[in-house]
Order: sequence, then structure tokens, then C-alpha cells
Amino acid sequence: MEVIGQGILDDYCRNHREITSQISAWLAEAKAANWSVPNDIKERYGSVSFLPNNHVVFNIKGNRFRLDAKVYYQRKTIVIKRLGTHVDYNKWKF
Repeated sequence: MEVIGQGILDDYCRNHREITSQISAWLAEAKAANWSVPNDIKERYGSVSFLPNNHVVFNIKGNRFRLDAKVYYQRKTIVIKRLGTHVDYNKWKF
């Protein structure tokens, strides 16, 4: 998959170094993935949430952080929207 918006991840990790390894691992897996349908993601990330308009929310570091991305299956593209704590996630509008 092509991942757009990696700068969002880099910026966030600069201030939250405790998730750098988890984000790096997720990014490597996402780039190597070939997700065609939501179930492809669910098979690998059992706790993932699927929201309207192709938003997919990944739990990071034991659900302490959330990664919001839009997945365009046909274009094989993931667009990073935001990354934040679980508390931040509760304030996000989708």
C-alpha cells in the first residue's frame, strides 16, 4: 500500500517517543500490505475500528493511542489523518 501523510506520524513521534517503535512497525506492515477489503485489515489487526467514509482506526500501544487513516482499497492507498491518545480520540469528529 502507498502511505500518504507519514509526516503526521513523524511529528507525533517526536513528542511521544514511547510509540516510535510501534508506529515504525505499523508503517512497515502497512506499506507491505495488499488490503483489498476491510476484512484483510481485520485479520491482522483484530481491534481495528471501521468508521464511515473509509476511516479506519488502529489501536496503538495497548489502545493508549489511536491512528486514524482513510483506506482507499482500489487505489491501494492509505492516507494518514491523525494520531492521538485515546482521550484525543474521544474528541475527534468523523
